[in-house]
Order: sequence, then C-alpha cells, then structure tokens
Amino acid sequence: MKQLIISVGREFGSGGHEIAEKLAKLYELPIYDHNLLRELAAEKNLDHDALAEFDETKRKKGLFRTVRGMNSSPAYNVAQLQFEFLKKKGESGESFVVVGRCAETILKDYDGMISLFILADRAAKTERIMKLYNKSEKEALSMMNTHDKYRKQYHNEHCPGKWGDSRNYELSINSSKLGVDETVKIISAYIDARRQ
Repeated sequence: MKQLIISVGREFGSGGHEIAEKLAKLYELPIYDHNLLRELAAEKNLDHDALAEFDETKRKKGLFRTVRGMNSSPAYNVAQLQFEFLKKKGESGESFVVVGRCAETILKDYDGMISLFILADRAAKTERIMKLYNKSEKEALSMMNTHDKYRKQYHNEHCPGKWGDSRNYELSINSSKLGVDETVKIISAYIDARRQ
C-alpha cells in the first residue's frame, strides 16, 4: 500500500482529536499525539513526565540560548525530538495519523501526506468542552482561549506558515456544521479520492 500520512491540526474543542482517532481506526493506522512522547522516552531513555511538561509549548525567549547548535530550552529540544521522530517515521515509509506537532510543515515533502485543519464555531466548541471536561461556560471559554493561544505560539515559532491559515493545509473543515461523524465521512472521501 502506498504511504499515507494524515496530519491533523485543530482548534481546541473542535473535535479534531476525535476525528484523528476515527481516521486512524478507519484506515487502520497508528496515531501519534501525546503518546509520541512515550515512544521517545523509551527510545532515548528519557523521563516521560519531564518531556510531557514541555509538549507543544512555546519556549521562553531570552531565558535560553543556542550555542554551537545546542539549545538550552527544554521546550525547543522536546519539539525537535518530536520532529526528528516524525521525519524518521516518514522516511521509513510508515503510514500514520499525527495530531498537531507542526506535522503539516515537518512532513510536507512526502507524497502520501494529507494535511487537515479542523475548526468549529465558538459556541459548538464551548458546548463540547463543557460536556467533555464538566466545566462551566466561563471555564470552557478560558480553556479554549488558553489552549489555542499555546498551540498558535508553538506552531508559529517552529513553522513559517501561520497556525490555522487555510493556505497551509490541504483541507480545512468546520466540524460543527455536520458533526464529527459526518466530517470524518467527508474527509475520508477526500482522502480516498486523493489516493486514486
């Protein structure tokens, strides 16, 4: 089978992670998200919890510096480890789904790579977060704003294109219009057409 890499960028509360999981199940592919750090920790004999603390976070400029190619920022180093991991998987010919982690940029040179961005209406995201995390509307909005702020900062630090800008993705779709399952059907139809 020809290599298939599905990169899923997402707004917090859009159902992007659930969509990625359903696509992984549909195409019988491994999914790399926060679990990627477990593999990295085992492979490099590192502490998983220490890596997880800096997962998809922006480095604090001014506090760290680069000397002879070595950076003293843990957040930067964790990001680079993840990028190397994904490139190695891509080079091996493996097919997989990856959530976030700048994959639409890191893996853009692979013919089998399809990059998606999942967004949703603010009200739908708020409602989803309230249900999933048992939060009030105010708490849900705060979570959404905080997570998206960090995702945007992390992405824009490591990529030339801006997070969420439709020009950086093959397909951007609003999951709140049809719901998660119908959105997965539309995306899978697109993937199937692209692979012919």
